Amino acid sequence: MSEAVPAGLFQAHLEHVYRRTGAALDRAGFDALLIPSGLPPLQFSDDQPYPFKANPQFRLWVPEAWPGCFVAFEPGHKPQLFFHQPVDYWYQPPPVPEAAWIGQFDVHIVQSPADVRGLLPAGRRRAVLGPAHPDWDGLGDPNPAGLTGELDYQRAAKTPYEIECLARANRLGARAHRAAERAFRSGASEFEIQLEFCSAAGAREEELPYNSIIAFGTNAAVLHYQNLGRGRPAAAASFLIDAGVAVGGYSSDITRSYAAAPGQFADLVAALDVTQQALADLVVPGRDYADIHLEAYRKIAELLVKFELVKVTTEAAVETGLTSVFFPHGIGHLLGLQVHDVGGLMADAAGRQRPRPTGHPYLRLTRDLAPGFVVTVEPGLYFIEPLLEAAAAGDLGKLINWPRVDALRPFGGVRIEDNVVALPAGPRNLTREAFAALEEGSDP
Repeated sequence: MSEAVPAGLFQAHLEHVYRRTGAALDRAGFDALLIPSGLPPLQFSDDQPYPFKANPQFRLWVPEAWPGCFVAFEPGHKPQLFFHQPVDYWYQPPPVPEAAWIGQFDVHIVQSPADVRGLLPAGRRRAVLGPAHPDWDGLGDPNPAGLTGELDYQRAAKTPYEIECLARANRLGARAHRAAERAFRSGASEFEIQLEFCSAAGAREEELPYNSIIAFGTNAAVLHYQNLGRGRPAAAASFLIDAGVAVGGYSSDITRSYAAAPGQFADLVAALDVTQQALADLVVPGRDYADIHLEAYRKIAELLVKFELVKVTTEAAVETGLTSVFFPHGIGHLLGLQVHDVGGLMADAAGRQRPRPTGHPYLRLTRDLAPGFVVTVEPGLYFIEPLLEAAAAGDLGKLINWPRVDALRPFGGVRIEDNVVALPAGPRNLTREAFAALEEGSDP
């Protein structure tokens, strides 16, 4: 897992980025581009910075993340990398990388981000993509909507280099998930499981692409549960983990659910796993992702009927909105440099929006899938107290089999999530592929 992504893949990726960025600049009326990596902001009334998170526009061009750096690009010219390497004895400056990819840039060392002002050619109509900062304010038109809209729209289709990074992030993520499951079954706390996950991933917590969701029992009913309980419960009935790892800035986003013992909840986990894989098989070019969401909604209704959690038919559960009590979120989203990658609701490169289906306000992706789209597929079935209470107070409450639901409330809920590439030959499930490699012992 430590070997570098082949240099040829990155070179081809960057050449593709050159072409599409150059064309987008021309259409938007620009002839130059500046992309700052960003700087970590200081905490309020303190001299300690927040953990640095690089501008994703910068990471599209550069597989590493350093503060205070810039990519400068003019179509027809080799891109420049302004590498921030201050003279400093409080913090260790980064060394200039020696990896093969650095040869794709003309590299200039700057001791301060502000130095870039004197190094850029004058007389250009320049766009700046990234956060505002006094060190580079005024160097170009900041984040022009026409340009950013087109670039965001194009980012949905991943290059082979990007897919390889995502595949590696899944392999590393699967390894860390297995370590987390072992820790759960050995009696570890939520906090201890997070430590095991980070150790297996070889990452500090701040290097993870998002805050891990590590939830026992009823905590799994909180969709983005953010706490890490320190105490070891006497007997955690269930365990849900939603956690990922980044490789080259590209994130895996994997969720698994476990029952502590056989029983109805374990059967529900197994049934949702079958459902999830059937939905993942629908990820093919040309399919409307909103249709996959609506199919997920119907399949969750089937599970509600199968497990006798509701007293109506599948069709009635869908038509009344009863399914939303148990499955209140979207089936997934685009995945890439950002966990919820950009452009999911765009109808075209001009920035027009493609609406969500009526009654489904939380779906993050409504586009037709195209070759190279990488998406998550993450159905869930939960026992969420506020939603159950609201249902009980209204007409939907009459349609719920409360004794069956009450028996499953202590388990919180179940979610299973894979990362899937839409390809002409069929879906490539990066997550199942990664777990299978672990089982076969072929993961390095």
